[in-house]
Amino acid sequence: MDISNSELKDTYDEVRGTFDKNWALFGYEGSNKLVVRGSGTGGLDELKTQLQDDEVLFAYLRVTTGEAENERKRFVFISWVGEKVTHLKRAKVSVHKPSVKQIIQNYTFEKHAETLDDLDEQALLNQLSEIKPCAEVS
Repeated sequence: MDISNSELKDTYDEVRGTFDKNWALFGYEGSNKLVVRGSGTGGLDELKTQLQDDEVLFAYLRVTTGEAENERKRFVFISWVGEKVTHLKRAKVSVHKPSVKQIIQNYTFEKHAETLDDLDEQALLNQLSEIKPCAEVS
């Protein structure tokens, strides 16, 4: 998989850093090249508007958990395989995911989703709150 475009890392860094952006979406150009498909400041709700049921996409999402002095930034790596994705494209996800993780390197939680219902914000926040602070994958 071609992950050579510097825009991939730059977009990841914008979500990871102190910028306003809190999500980034990556998808395919052709069958083997990863490209930035979008980013934004509207959180999970905005990200979900970009997900198509006939595409394989990868997302990086920053969420805030906790109250005031216990507030923490948490990061979620999402692999999206829409319900209408062909079996061949589904099979490629497991092969391509390690390459994507060369870009999306630090995250607290990994979520696989096939429908928008799989990305319920409250359920995601509950899962994140159960993870100990030192559990970030890098």
